[in-house]
Formats: sequence, structure tokens, C-alpha cells
Amino acid sequence: MAGCRVALALVCAVVGSTGTALGAETRAVIELFTSQGCSSCPPADHLIGQLAKDPSLVAMSLPIDYWDYLGWKDTLATPGHTARQRGYAQVRGDRAVYTPQVVVNGMVHVQGNDKAAIDRAIAQTHQQPGTLSVPVTLAVEGGRVNVTVLASAEARSGEIWLCPMTKSVPVAITRGENRGQTLTYYNVARRWMKLGDWNGTPRHWSVPVSDLDAEQTSSVAVFVQAGEVAKPGRMLGAATAALH
Repeated sequence: MAGCRVALALVCAVVGSTGTALGAETRAVIELFTSQGCSSCPPADHLIGQLAKDPSLVAMSLPIDYWDYLGWKDTLATPGHTARQRGYAQVRGDRAVYTPQVVVNGMVHVQGNDKAAIDRAIAQTHQQPGTLSVPVTLAVEGGRVNVTVLASAEARSGEIWLCPMTKSVPVAITRGENRGQTLTYYNVARRWMKLGDWNGTPRHWSVPVSDLDAEQTSSVAVFVQAGEVAKPGRMLGAATAALH
């Protein structure tokens, strides 16, 4: 993921942004690690689609590739998602890597099909100092994605990432544990594009929509996250906006 490059226009001063940015305050970032070869994943895939309707949540699917040997190669999986899931486990120190697994706000993991557990994890992580404390605005206008991260005294170290997503992807599965089913995956992460490092000072980027593979991208999310790409930590700020 760290090797992704994007043409960025960096502006040193904070500027106002308008357009299609969502107005709701983000309560949580919910990452579902899922696989087309996992028979217990479809209920979690459906749940992430329901959670994605809540404008206060950034709910997304991160398909992994370590079940591909079971007979079906996941058509949406990337090695970067597998590495991200393992990075979370390394930071937590629990070695818990499974599907369907949800990671809430970069800190707490729960079963991906357990909505009550997800709700508890949202409440638990939202109360911890620094979680989603960095103000972030995201807007799409004039063929560009504009990202503004405001100054923060609470959180001063991390990375800023832009993630294009596809709203829904139906997949007909012909082999493996889910053979014969057509399953739909929601808010599928397609790329992870590092915008820069975070040190608590205001930052702004303007990214051409043409850099995002617009045919596959329905929306974009931006994350300010503690740690680094190999060892991701607490979500410090997040926002999402529709591309179309």
C-alpha cells in the first residue's frame, strides 16, 4: 500500500472546501476483513452494507487473499488488505486474524456478523482520548478531491490516507465454500493512497479524480491514523464523500 503514488497538489494554508462532503460527524471507522471463499462471511457482508447507510459511520470492506487456496480466488482481494489485518493483530499483540473480522476505529476487533459487538466497540473506542479527534473535511468538486486536515493538539503523529471505494460489487462464485451464490460486497476498498505524514499541523491536498480510476470508484474516504502502514493504530480522524 505504501508504494502507491498519486499526483498531489499540496497547499500549505488551510482552505475552505465545499461540494459533496458529508456533514455528519464520524463516530467510527468500521473495517470488515472478508473473503469470497469464507462461508461464514455473507452475513457480515450484508451487515456492512446496512452500516454503510449510516452517515456517521465509515463502513468498508477489505477483502483478503489467504483463503484463496480453498478453491476460489477472491476477485476483490489484495495482499495489502491481508497485510493490514495482520498489522492490526501485531499492534494488539493477540495474533487474532480471521474472517469475518471487523476492526473498529483501528483498535478493537470483533466478529464481523455481530452487530451488538460492533455497537459496543464503537462506544468503547469513541470514549478513548484522541479517537477521531482530528477535524477532517473531504469534498469533491471541479474534477478534484479536496482534503483538509485541521490542526490538533490531541493527536500529532500518524499518516493520512485516501481510499477510493466501490459502493457495491455483485460477484457470482462458482467454486469454494460459497459456490453457486451471487454475493454483494459493499464499500469495497480499491486502493490506499498515502497523502502524507501527520504532525498536528494543518494540511491540504487536492487530488485529480482521474487518479482514482473513476469507473470503479463510487466514493472516497480519508483517514488520519496513528502508527504506520505496517503497524496501523488508532483512527485519529476520518471523513467520506460521494464521487458521483
